[in-house]
Order: sequence, then C-alpha cells, then structure tokens
Amino acid sequence: MKVTSADLLVDAFGRIREVVHHTVDGLSEDQLTYRLGDEANSIAWLIWHLTRIQDDHVAGVAGTEQVWPKWADRFGLPFNLKDTGYGHGSADVAAVRVPAELLAAYHDETYERTLEYLRQITDADLDRIVDRRWDPPVTLGVRLVSVVSDDLQHAGQAAFVRGLLPG
Repeated sequence: MKVTSADLLVDAFGRIREVVHHTVDGLSEDQLTYRLGDEANSIAWLIWHLTRIQDDHVAGVAGTEQVWPKWADRFGLPFNLKDTGYGHGSADVAAVRVPAELLAAYHDETYERTLEYLRQITDADLDRIVDRRWDPPVTLGVRLVSVVSDDLQHAGQAAFVRGLLPG
C-alpha cells in the first residue's frame, strides 16, 4: 500500500483531534476558562482558536463554506463571523466560555470537513498556489502544514494548561 501526502495529512489532523478531545473531556467551564495569568490563554480559547483557524484556512483552500456560521449562535461569542482569534487580547480570551461538549462538537465537524477535502487531493495538488500575498507565494502543501503546525502548538498549550489545573 502506497502512502500519499493526503494520508499523512489525515493522520496529522487526526492527532490534533485526539489531543483536543483528551484535553477538554470532563472539564467544567471554570476549568476550561482557567488562565495561568492575566494575559494567558485559556483551554477554551485555545481550542476555539485552533478550530477556527482550521475551519477558516481549509475552507479557504477547498473553496467551501466554513462550518463556523452554523455554530456561532450556540457559542454566543461577541465576535464577528470572520473572527478567528488572531490578535485577540485578554478580554477576548475571557469571553470564550462554553462547555467542553460544544468545543469538541465544533472541532469534530471541522475535522470531518477537513477529511472530506483531504481525501480528494493528490500529491500534485500540493504545488497549487493558494495565496499570492506572500513572497514566495504559498502553496496548498505549505498552507496545510502551517495549519497542522499552528493547531498542534495550540493543542499542546491547552494540554499543558490542563496539566496545571488547580486541585
């Protein structure tokens, strides 16, 4: 059996999903919003943000709608629909207060949409330019690896905070 680049990306996004679930499962809203300091990110914000980035960036390269508009009302956040958390300050982080089940469910739908897209791409697709605002222009492969990298970093940060939860 030949392993493709798409197979590797599916595996990478699956690992992100595993960390997300392990991190949020069984936590209360108070635990999800715990912050190590006044300017630190909470587990809830980190999971919301990494999912928003995945949703936004994968939908962008796939040419599909994001899943976030279906979830935004349930989350009840004071952000516009295009907000992904980039540039958020302390008050924005504090505003993300939702149950673990909601975070996991939004992540799961974004993950499923990601898999639908990844299962149709070929190795040759990875060279397609998806963003000419950068020098050099960003290819599909670079964009997807960037999302994996960002998501894994934030998932790891959330898992770290979980490990330091008080008592």
